[in-house]
Amino acid sequence: MNTRANLDTAEYQHFAWLARSFGRTDYLPLTPQDLEALAGAGSYVDKYPGTHLFREGEESTASFLIQRGEVELYRNPAVGKRVLARVRTGAVLGDIAMFQGRPYISSARAVTPVRAFRFERSRLVPLLIEHPVIAMRWLVACLTQLEETQQRVIRLMHRTVREQVAEVLLDEADDLDEINLSQGSLADLLGASRQSVNEALAGMREERTIDTGYRMIRVLDKDRLASIAGRVD
Repeated sequence: MNTRANLDTAEYQHFAWLARSFGRTDYLPLTPQDLEALAGAGSYVDKYPGTHLFREGEESTASFLIQRGEVELYRNPAVGKRVLARVRTGAVLGDIAMFQGRPYISSARAVTPVRAFRFERSRLVPLLIEHPVIAMRWLVACLTQLEETQQRVIRLMHRTVREQVAEVLLDEADDLDEINLSQGSLADLLGASRQSVNEALAGMREERTIDTGYRMIRVLDKDRLASIAGRVD
C-alpha cells in the first residue's frame, strides 16, 4: 500500500515528522505500513496559552507528543502549585500514566500556542503489539528522555543555588537567549526558596550576566553563565 498516495503532502510531512520523533533513525526503519499505523493512532490537537492537555488526577486515556510550543508540567499539592518542568518540541507527555492505567500525576498546561499529536490509548496499545519496530523506537525515545532528566538531576546535585540557577537558565533559554519563567516558577523547578533564587538572580544581574523582567529572564553573557554553572571545559 502506498502511504504517500493515501495521505496528502501536508499530512505525509506531519507523519514523517512523527516517525522521526521516536528514537534513532539510523536503525529499525519504519515501513510504509508502520507509518500509516502511526497516522491512525490519534490526531493533532492545538492548545492556546493557559489551556491544558490534561490535568492531574484525570483518567489517562492518551499521551501527547509535542510538535511545537512550550508546556508547563505542575502539581497542586496542599501547599500550593508546584512547577515540575517546562518541555518543548519532541517531548512525550502522559505516556507512563497511560500505559500503567493510572490517573495523570501532574497537569500539562500550554505556556505558548502548542500543537501536539494525541495518541489514544485504545489505538496505541494494539498498534505497539502489532508493530514491534514502532514499540522498540517508542521505548528508545522514552528512555532517552528519561536519561536526559536523570542527567539534569545529577548535574544539579550538590551544587549551590547560584550554580543550579545558572544551569537551569542555560537549559531553558530559547533561541533568543530568553527564559519565560517567573522567579517563583524557577524556585519551584529547583525546589529552592524564592529568597535564595532571587538573591542568585540579583547577583547575576549586578554582574551583567543576565537581565530580568516580568516573568522573563534574558541571558546577556552565556559564557559567564556557563562558567557559573561549571560547564567550562
